[in-house]
Amino acid sequence: DAEFKEWMGGDGPRATPTWADGRIYALGATGEFRVLDAASGRLAWRANILDDNAAQNLPWGMAASPLVVDDLVIVLPGGPAGRSVVAYDRRTGARRWSVLNDKQAYSAPMLATIAGRRQVLIVTARRLVALAPENGELLWEYPWPTTDDINASQPVVLPPGNRVLLSSGYGHGAAVIEVTSERNRFGTRLVWEHTRLKNRFSSSVVHDGFIYGLDEAILTCLDAETGAVKWKGGRYGHGQIVLASAHLVVLTEV
Repeated sequence: DAEFKEWMGGDGPRATPTWADGRIYALGATGEFRVLDAASGRLAWRANILDDNAAQNLPWGMAASPLVVDDLVIVLPGGPAGRSVVAYDRRTGARRWSVLNDKQAYSAPMLATIAGRRQVLIVTARRLVALAPENGELLWEYPWPTTDDINASQPVVLPPGNRVLLSSGYGHGAAVIEVTSERNRFGTRLVWEHTRLKNRFSSSVVHDGFIYGLDEAILTCLDAETGAVKWKGGRYGHGQIVLASAHLVVLTEV
């Protein structure tokens, strides 16, 4: 009953399973969420995150991998009335908190420490939000709309830890924002923005002050501080990039 079929992206799940403390947290494209014992495959608990939160599926299915934080597992059903982001007790499946009304996109929630505060970063269909993992409190936000509300790549936290790179295709580009903190109140400041790096699906990587990513299909290097293009070359389609031992490993689409 959880099979997902879609002609452009292919059949099957989109989200990578998460492992934590001997359990696997696996989300299917139709919203079916299963928590399994990793050794035996025994079902610990399950929920359909769309049905559970009165949410509609996205055209290309649920793609955001579950995020385990402390005793919670955070998922992104995109439901209305404060059920866009939901945290379940990762041991029992009981709802612990739910927040926001955002339509979700295809980027997974990620845990980061920014400006000295641990927070969950989520790129929804139209903005980047940072939430307190313990209760879902909105710490700060930054607008990030695209054509057809498609955001798929992950944000990247830049050293020393108070700047975030955003990049999307679908008519947008790239930007670095700086997160400020004063008396436990957060704000954002745009450092630079342009259209010379458009991560459609794959996320960029950072090494020694440079950003490497696919501008649609072309491998691109930017100066992280200024956004200046250092070089562009090689057409790889909408592939994937891994940074390993100071080398870029590029998985091509073609």
